[in-house]
Amino acid sequence: MKQNENTKYVKLGITGAAVLAFGFAIMYILNQSKNIAAGIQLVFNILKPFLYGALIAYLLAPICNRMDERFLKWFPKATEKQKKGLKFLSIAIAVICAVTIVVLLILLILPQVWDSTVKIIKILPARLAYCNRMIDQLLKDQPELQTYFNHFSSQVENGLNDVLKANSSMMTTIQGIVNNITVQLIEVLSVFKNMFLGFLIAVYLLASRKLFGAQAKLLLYGIFPNKWAKIIEEEVHYTDKMFNGFFVGKIIDSAIIGLICFAGTTLLGFESAAFISVVIGVTNIIPFFGPFIGAIPCALLLLLGSNPWDALYFLIFIVILQQVDGNIIGPKILGNTTGVSSFWVLFSILLFGGLWGLVGMVIAVPLFGVIYDIIRKLTARGLKRNRHEEMMQEYNEKFHEEPEETETTQKDTFSKKINAKINEYIDKNVNNK
Repeated sequence: MKQNENTKYVKLGITGAAVLAFGFAIMYILNQSKNIAAGIQLVFNILKPFLYGALIAYLLAPICNRMDERFLKWFPKATEKQKKGLKFLSIAIAVICAVTIVVLLILLILPQVWDSTVKIIKILPARLAYCNRMIDQLLKDQPELQTYFNHFSSQVENGLNDVLKANSSMMTTIQGIVNNITVQLIEVLSVFKNMFLGFLIAVYLLASRKLFGAQAKLLLYGIFPNKWAKIIEEEVHYTDKMFNGFFVGKIIDSAIIGLICFAGTTLLGFESAAFISVVIGVTNIIPFFGPFIGAIPCALLLLLGSNPWDALYFLIFIVILQQVDGNIIGPKILGNTTGVSSFWVLFSILLFGGLWGLVGMVIAVPLFGVIYDIIRKLTARGLKRNRHEEMMQEYNEKFHEEPEETETTQKDTFSKKINAKINEYIDKNVNNK
């Protein structure tokens, strides 16, 4: 009896010590949160080229895999040495294509940006003079607005005076602006540097992708029990299918939208049609908010152009284009790749966009699709364990949800059909030869 009481007190003591240790650990983390965040940021900045490389390799891996399959069909009697050479050839072709696309986009955008900037600088004084005349005419027609306008002008003037007083001189303000521009230029150069290193790292990752995959599998089954290792492996494969299907479909969709936008803006006679189309196509990768993020700066650019009414016509055109994309093009290409409803799409974009900014908005939908799938599977297993399978069946029948529908719906998407037609055409030509 006494021994049981001692054991009870020992357990209580261990529990209390564990709680205290956990509390001290939380306090230490909170007190050192700035240093920890700075350390994480430092490591993140150092690893940026590797993150760029991993992203590039992930996007190019399906192309390399497809080309490897084609080369093996075209050269079935190739030796191991020749197969290795064909493998590096597929990597080289994929990387060269990616670099060519990036360079062409840059060469397409930069002249347009330069021309637009020069036009804005030339036309801005005339626009300001026109605005002044409009304000003067408005004040003449509506004298009661003079009081509000004077009050607003005095507030703006006081604000500018406060800004100038806060700085020792105008030179200090100019120096601050120059410093900010310098910092922005350094960040842009840093992005290009990381992109260049990322492409180099991507080549190594693509060349050793099967080796890294095998090593990861060994590590997984070496650390976790077989049951958990299999579950994790299944979820990793599902995550890969989710992200791959979403991004491939979204890139195809954005390319089509960019081409339609270019055709439409060219026919309507808008200035900087190529630049606007690239911006609309690139920002269309972001679900839901992407079209608005791309349309606003383009509309402002047109507003400062030779015909300000083009901005209004452009916004109307974009609204129509996005309706076509959302109701016709998008569903045909993407299908139901994520299995997430419109509400959860909006929720995920706001959540991950608030956490990680633009990157979070891009990956929000497939990432939330993975989380949604995990929660769904856990719920189904819990209902089965508690012998409530009929509840899940009733729910699926009522709301027309099929738990394992995602992969099958992916197979019926427009992009999958295009790939199948291309493969069939290539096979026929190869066989005929």
